[in-house]
Amino acid sequence: MKKNIIFYFSDQQRWDTVNETLTPNLMQLAENGVMYENNFTCQPVCGPARACLQSGLYATQCGCYWNGIPLPQDIPPLARYFNEAGYETAYIGKWHLASDRLPKIGVHCENSAIPKNRQGEYSYFRGADVLEFTSHGYDGYIFDENGNKLDFNGYRADCINDFALEFLDKRNTKKPFFMFVSQLEPHHQNDRGTYEGYKETVDNYKDYPIPEDLKFLKGDYDKMYPDYLSAINRLDYNVGRLCEKLKKLGILDDTIIIYTSDHGSHFKTRNAEYKRSCHESSIHTPLIISGGEFTGGKKESALTSLIDLPPTLLSMAGIDIPESYMGCDLAKLSESDRKCVFIQISESHVARAIRTDRFKYEVSAPLKNGFASHSSNIYFEAYLYDLEKDPCEKKNLIKDSRYRHVREELKYLMIEQMVNAGEEQPVIFPALKVRKK
Repeated sequence: MKKNIIFYFSDQQRWDTVNETLTPNLMQLAENGVMYENNFTCQPVCGPARACLQSGLYATQCGCYWNGIPLPQDIPPLARYFNEAGYETAYIGKWHLASDRLPKIGVHCENSAIPKNRQGEYSYFRGADVLEFTSHGYDGYIFDENGNKLDFNGYRADCINDFALEFLDKRNTKKPFFMFVSQLEPHHQNDRGTYEGYKETVDNYKDYPIPEDLKFLKGDYDKMYPDYLSAINRLDYNVGRLCEKLKKLGILDDTIIIYTSDHGSHFKTRNAEYKRSCHESSIHTPLIISGGEFTGGKKESALTSLIDLPPTLLSMAGIDIPESYMGCDLAKLSESDRKCVFIQISESHVARAIRTDRFKYEVSAPLKNGFASHSSNIYFEAYLYDLEKDPCEKKNLIKDSRYRHVREELKYLMIEQMVNAGEEQPVIFPALKVRKK
């Protein structure tokens, strides 16, 4: 019997926000499943990260390297494989893969109904392309697969979760299902420039310790962190509601649940916003999988990536993994299988990073515009951190002569990763100048 699969996706959630105090329901999933302690995004910005999940490709391969590039029509989307395998497919929440930012000629549905042919082939759809444009922390609207507007009142995370619960009641019980729940929380509210937590619990987190990798730098964490944590706690509450619904329907044991996020948040410490950097605060994300082959309460230390989740999802359903997919099936991954994870960075700058079990290494193309270009044939070394000695990434070692041999090894590993992702083999030069952060 095929397992049901639920992919529960948060937005902008740091890896260190999953614990017994803040997220007891997620910890219960982890106790029954597997918690991946070294999971990283492959693109620390919303749209590109989502494109990687829906295509199984890196952002430069599918062409969605910045927010506002729609998922290409000529790449088979993830849902197609599940549809063809007899699954009922559902997508709930933030989509971010339909609108084209190009003026005049582009399709613009940031706050209107998403055309049917831009919904990723999910059979059941309850979402908005840019959910932060159709809602705030409280109240808003989304659309169904036929373009009908659906208003909601209440805390946004609760309401999006309600649409997921509604699907469970409406689904075809003769089929297994694959449901993708894409929450916006704890992402900041763009038009207000603020995180918006659940009002009744924000005060609970006013004295919560600020992470060590933030508090030695200037940022807005003193103001924003309580709302951020409150939003995460409310996501956890809704994961609990979802599990209770599955239990009530008698299908909890027949369902695999995956919980992760598109990227983290550095609270304006590393650049002028919250992400788009190579730092742990931006790229290190939670990942918990519970059900199927993922049982036993194991904590997995192997390096894993967002790019691994599309092949893992297909494998869970017994679907053949396309040769084009770039990631690994996590059910078959061992710690010795991977030297590093590979990260493409866009918008803020054109950059590439790798993260090994000990080092972080970034190269960037300062002459390229991060919105106009997705890659370069010339890069300069930008960052090197020894995470064993400096887990908070306080000291950039990119010009430190003691690490010359490390940089040389990482440079060739970087080139290998770039070529593997279909990029041209670049030339990487030494750093132009020392970076302060």
